[in-house]
Amino acid sequence: MLKQLNWVERKFVFNFPVEIFPSMLERFRGTPARLEETTKNLAEEILTFKPEGKWSIKEQVGHLIVLEELNTKRLDDFLNRKEILSAADMTNKKTSESNYNQKNINDLLKEFSESRKHIVSRLERFSKEQVAIISIHPRLNQKMRVIDLIYFTSEHDDHHLTKIREIINSR
Repeated sequence: MLKQLNWVERKFVFNFPVEIFPSMLERFRGTPARLEETTKNLAEEILTFKPEGKWSIKEQVGHLIVLEELNTKRLDDFLNRKEILSAADMTNKKTSESNYNQKNINDLLKEFSESRKHIVSRLERFSKEQVAIISIHPRLNQKMRVIDLIYFTSEHDDHHLTKIREIINSR
């Protein structure tokens, strides 16, 4: 089976026309449903299994919750015309320290879904000009627009959905 590239090794080209933002937003909006579909009816032992000491399914979901906070900050950064977007904590301290394996998966899914709905609600009101605001992504060190952030985040969502699928298939 082909192993996916580590997230931090990914490179991105952001050259989408802003007119496809509605489709990008639709993909972004759909992650909570896909996450729920992938994790429903899984036994607790699968949800908390840590392959090779890496994150469990619950921790993967918790990580996505943590990053919703960053996405909200970054949207504010764009609207405030900040030159450089807020940086992610690459140590993932909050994910590691939040004890997600002790939490109910349905509560985690609900929290992620509500957070994503809030962000989508904001984005639905963005104008064409706002979708095209440019800032620099700190880790990638490249220009990024709001549409690119949504694409980037959707790719990150899919990266973790793939990790979850790998855990499920390994059991």
